[in-house]
Amino acid sequence: MTVTRTGAGDTLPPAGLAVTAAPAATAPTYTAMPRTMLWTLMIIYIFNFLDRQIVSILAEPIKRDFGLSDTQLGLMTGLAFALFYTLLGIPIARYADRSTTNRVSLIAWSVAIWSAMTMACGAARTFPQLLLARVGVGVGEAGCTPAAHSLISDSVPPEKRSSAIAFYGLGIPIGSLLGMVIGGGLADAYGWRTAFMAVGLPGLVLAVLVPFLMKEPRRVGMVAGDRMPKAKVQVPVGEALRELATSRCFVLLCLAGGLIAFLSYGKTVWVSVLFIRNFGLTPGETGLYLGVSLGVASMIGTWGGGKLADHFGKRDRKHMLTGPAVAIAVAAPMLFLAYSASDWRVALALLILPTAMNIMYYGPVYACVQGLVRPELRAVAASVMLFSQNLIGLGLGPLLFGVMSDAFQPLAGADSVRWVLYGAAWLGLIPAFLFWRASLRLTRELKSG
Repeated sequence: MTVTRTGAGDTLPPAGLAVTAAPAATAPTYTAMPRTMLWTLMIIYIFNFLDRQIVSILAEPIKRDFGLSDTQLGLMTGLAFALFYTLLGIPIARYADRSTTNRVSLIAWSVAIWSAMTMACGAARTFPQLLLARVGVGVGEAGCTPAAHSLISDSVPPEKRSSAIAFYGLGIPIGSLLGMVIGGGLADAYGWRTAFMAVGLPGLVLAVLVPFLMKEPRRVGMVAGDRMPKAKVQVPVGEALRELATSRCFVLLCLAGGLIAFLSYGKTVWVSVLFIRNFGLTPGETGLYLGVSLGVASMIGTWGGGKLADHFGKRDRKHMLTGPAVAIAVAAPMLFLAYSASDWRVALALLILPTAMNIMYYGPVYACVQGLVRPELRAVAASVMLFSQNLIGLGLGPLLFGVMSDAFQPLAGADSVRWVLYGAAWLGLIPAFLFWRASLRLTRELKSG
């Protein structure tokens, strides 16, 4: 395979994600995604999830300091962030889809905003101030992923797209791992306020470096002309949303993605609470044990899911979604057994495999989303998917888990969190079914590029 080089001397991205451009006269042209760009996007996503998820391990000490209920804890860890993240996601994505927009600059500003607001979380002296700071984190992070997915899809051919997006998606488990380990360790040693400050500051440095590490393909001729919209006039928002709504596969993916995110975000917060509250571990111990073991499992699941989708998708495109459907279904009884364990070591061991299986959907699903629409709607398509995942998942998951925990407390006492997690384990069968249904429509609805 011939390697395409850029003027900066960059070559192929990891795992052979790029291929030589085909002649423009016969097929859409793809250029090599510079290695620096792909790695930079993944590092940015690590900071994205580190700043987003550190609040999970800090939830219990914050609750003690402010005297919060579990419902208020769920509001802080979920809805306060997700509401503005989702509301701003679509208009920012439409801006990213404009042929004149510099997506690299958009991402750099986003990193700066969410990092500054993460530091503001540590400076909050009241619960309302903390909620507002979390809103600010959501405002900043709204500009990242749709633009990043659009950049990747402009540079990677369809048969490699699941792996490329999965590589970017490694930022989720790595960022979550670092958030748990660093956040828990700093909380034990210096308090939760210092933890917020410490993880926010490096992001401001990264924001300054981003424009030097990446260049907008639209401006340096890395993207072939037939890969980009010919006109600078955007597709009207109504037409864009109608195109997405008419794809049954896209709708099923949004429903499945929203439900799996609802369960995943809820479990991330409340499993940490379970280990601290029921097993007696400190935030630092919980962050270390959960962060490392489940973080590594999620990395394997994210990368493996993308590779499997690319491999089996070559034989039949519907199999891009077969792996996630089967994996999530098999994970349900494993999670139930893990939450039933009376010893934290047994629970931790039982959580590793289903954690990897539940994240296998990321690369395949977002690759399918990019392939179901025209190139000029890719960022909007990603933002609509993120809207469902974050409003339903991040916004309502931790909050409703907390509401149910409060509701179960008169009956379950200290096991109220465990009861909520029992239900969450078996509810995973629903998104598994929806991913399978979407796979049956995928081949006929996917566009060529």
